[in-house]
Amino acid sequence: MKLNLESKYQLSDGNEIPVMASISFQGTYELEGENAYRAVKWALEVQFWNREDSAEWYENERECGRAILDFCNESGVSRSEIFYTTKLKHNDGVDATSEAINRSLELCGLGYIDLYLIHGPWGGPDARLQAWEGCVASQKEGKVKSIGISTFGKRHMQELFQSRLPLPAVHQIDLHPFMTRTEIVEFCRCHNIVLQVSWASLARTMRFEHPTIVGLRRSTGKNQPNFPPLFIAEGFCSACQVRNHPRILSNADVFDFELDPTEIKVLDDLDEYLVTDWDPTDCP
Repeated sequence: MKLNLESKYQLSDGNEIPVMASISFQGTYELEGENAYRAVKWALEVQFWNREDSAEWYENERECGRAILDFCNESGVSRSEIFYTTKLKHNDGVDATSEAINRSLELCGLGYIDLYLIHGPWGGPDARLQAWEGCVASQKEGKVKSIGISTFGKRHMQELFQSRLPLPAVHQIDLHPFMTRTEIVEFCRCHNIVLQVSWASLARTMRFEHPTIVGLRRSTGKNQPNFPPLFIAEGFCSACQVRNHPRILSNADVFDFELDPTEIKVLDDLDEYLVTDWDPTDCP
C-alpha cells in the first residue's frame, strides 16, 4: 500500500490515527514552551503533520494546544482534522487519572484529546490497572477518543489483557534497527494494538555511521537522522521531533521511496537491544 503524509491506520476502537506525527519536547527534552508552540505551528503550517504529540511530563500541553487552535483559526482547518496526543505522568489511581485528564484538557483547550497514553508502567500492577481503569472511564465519558500505553513490556500488557478491560489501541515505544523488541511487537500485532515508533527511530543517531546504515543512506539518497520508512513498511506509526523548519522538511521527505524485503531483513538483523534513553519495560 502506497502511503503519504495524509495516510491513516485504523485503530481497534474504530478511530483512525495518522501514520506520521510530530513530537514536541520541553525543557530537558529539548524544547521549551514557546519553542514548542512555534515548532508545532510550523509543522502544521507546512502541512506535513496533522498529528501532534505532547505529555503532562513535557509541560507544554498549553503551548501545543494553543498552536493547534491558532493554526485552525488562521487556516480554516477544523480541529477535528488534527490528531492530538498527550500522556499521564503518574499512575496514582483511578480518580487521580481522571483528574490528570481533566487538567490536560483544560491546558490544551482543544475540547477533547484524540489519544491519551499512560506514559510508563511504573508503580506496580495495581497502579497500572487503576490508571488504565481511569483512562477507560474517561474514554466512555468522551473526554478522550482513544487510549493507549507507552513503554510497557509484554508482562505489563498481559496484565491488562487478563483484567478483561478494553485493550490499548496504541503502544508508543522506542523502536529502531538496533532495538527491535520482538516480543512486544508480536504481542501488539496479535492483539491489534498499533505500534507507534517514538523519539529514537534511528537510535538518536548513535549508530548513524554504522556501515549498514551508511550504505542504506547512500542507496536511498536520504540523509536525515530519522528513518520512518522502515517502520512504516513494518506497519507501525512514526513520530518525529519537530525543532526547526529544516528538520521538519527533512523528516517529512520519506514517502518517495520504499524499502524492499531484503533491506528490511538486513535492518532487522542489527538488533542489539540498544537503549538510547530509558527502558522501563521490565519494571516491577
